[in-house]
Amino acid sequence: MQKIFLFCFVILFSSCGNKSSEEHITKKPELTKDSSSTETITKKPSEQNKENLISIIAVGDIMMGSNYPTNASLPPNDGRDILSGVSEALQNADITLGNLEGTLLNSGGKAKDCGEHCHAFRMPEHYAEYLKDAGFDYMNLANNHSGDFGVIGRESTKNTLESYGIKYGGLQDAETSVMEVGRTKIGFAGFAPNWGTCDINNLSKAKEIVSDLKKECDIVVVCFHGGAEGTGAQRVRNETEYYLGEKRGNVVEFSHGVIEAGADLVLGSGPHVARAMELYEGKFIAYSLGNFCTYGKFGLAGVLGLAPILKVYVDGKGKFVKGEIISVQQKGRGIPEIDETNKSAQIISKLTQMDFTNSKINIDGDGIITIDN
Repeated sequence: MQKIFLFCFVILFSSCGNKSSEEHITKKPELTKDSSSTETITKKPSEQNKENLISIIAVGDIMMGSNYPTNASLPPNDGRDILSGVSEALQNADITLGNLEGTLLNSGGKAKDCGEHCHAFRMPEHYAEYLKDAGFDYMNLANNHSGDFGVIGRESTKNTLESYGIKYGGLQDAETSVMEVGRTKIGFAGFAPNWGTCDINNLSKAKEIVSDLKKECDIVVVCFHGGAEGTGAQRVRNETEYYLGEKRGNVVEFSHGVIEAGADLVLGSGPHVARAMELYEGKFIAYSLGNFCTYGKFGLAGVLGLAPILKVYVDGKGKFVKGEIISVQQKGRGIPEIDETNKSAQIISKLTQMDFTNSKINIDGDGIITIDN
C-alpha cells in the first residue's frame, strides 16, 4: 500500500469551487512486516511527492454498521460499497488512519450495559477488508466503543485487523504501533477516557508513552478520543469536558502536553462534530474530525453528517508544512461521499478563526491549509 480526520449555533458559509478528482487517484503497494521486536510496516514513499514530505490522511469516527442486536443496521450489499465514494481520496497519501468506533466481531461477546443513552457496535469481521481496500493503514482503538463487547470483542478486533495488515494502538495492552515510509520511522499512539485504553486524563503517563515512542521514531502521531459530544460541542475549550457524567479530558492541555513530550501530529475524535485546528510549536492539531462513516445508528442531521478527510504534509522531523481538507457528507443512513460544496472545510475554517484568534494557519474556502507568514 502506498500512503500511510470537529453544535447549537449556526455557521454561515458559502459554496466554493470543486476539487479535481484526478489528484486523489493512486495505487498502493503491499505491506511488509519488519522482523524487529516492534512490529513495523515498511512503505514506499509517494511517487507523486517531489518535496520529500510525508503525507498523512486522517478521518474521524468509523462504524460501518452493526449486526447487534440484529442485522437491521447493516448497510446494503453487505457493506461492500460503503467506502467506494471516498476510497480514491483516502488512498492518496503515504499513511491513512481513522478511529474505529466499535468492534469487529461476527457474533457473541457480552454487550456492555450502559442504559438508554449509549449503544454497542459490532461490525462483521470481514468488514475490515473494506478498510484495507479503501487504503487504511492504522486504526485508533482508544475510544468508548472498542470495549462494547468486552475482552472477546477487543481480541477479535485486534486479531482481525492484524489479519488484514492494519495496525492499531491506544489500548493498555497495545499502546503503540510503528510504521516506516522510506527511511522515516513513524510511531502511533492513542488515548481516551475509557476502560482498557491509554488514559487521556493521565497526562503524565501519556507524555511518558509519547516520549518513549519518540526515542525510536522520527515522527510521532497521537490520536485521542475526548471532549463533549453533539452539536453544542463544536467549540474547543481549554478546560476539562464532560459528557453524561464522564470526564472526557481537557483536549487543549492534553494536545499541547503531548507535543511538548515529542508528538508531531495530534488528531482528535469523540465530539461527533468537526472542531477547530491549531498549530502549536510548529505541530498540527485537529481537535475533532467528526463522524466520517457512521452507518445506521448515528444522528447525521446538519453538522453531525459533515466531516473532513484531513491531509497533512510534514517534513522528516514532523514539522507541519501544508495541508488540505476534503469535505465529506454522509448520505442516507451513513454513506460518506465527497462534498463538492466544501461545507466541512468552511465550517472548520470559521471555527479555527473563532477559537484560535491568533492562529498561524489559514484554511481557505476550498480547504487548502497554509501557514500565515
